[in-house]
Amino acid sequence: MTAPARRARAVIARQEQALSRDDAQTAYDQAAPAIRALFPNADLFIGMVRNQYRPVYRHRSFVFGEARDTEAAGVVQSVAIQDEYGVDWTAEYSLVRDADGQWRITGCRLIKAPGTSA
Repeated sequence: MTAPARRARAVIARQEQALSRDDAQTAYDQAAPAIRALFPNADLFIGMVRNQYRPVYRHRSFVFGEARDTEAAGVVQSVAIQDEYGVDWTAEYSLVRDADGQWRITGCRLIKAPGTSA
């Protein structure tokens, strides 16, 4: 695994752990400036995660998969998630290095496993 992929994984893990303890500010701090511009404070951000990314917010398992370094997107990290109801998902996180040199999450795409219903 490349150094950027290791650093990106650490950022995702920091956010995942913060969400598990409802630490809105630490979770928010892992988001890229463009995300923070859409959600101008930590409370709005965690509310969006609760409503739109429930499997990320509350889950039974969160297992890192393949990471890809890309020129356009920085790092794309796959995570296998089983939500609180036992439904399987894949989360595709994208991260870039910020102007301050820190890796930040620019997006997360959730894909429900084939053959599952919610």
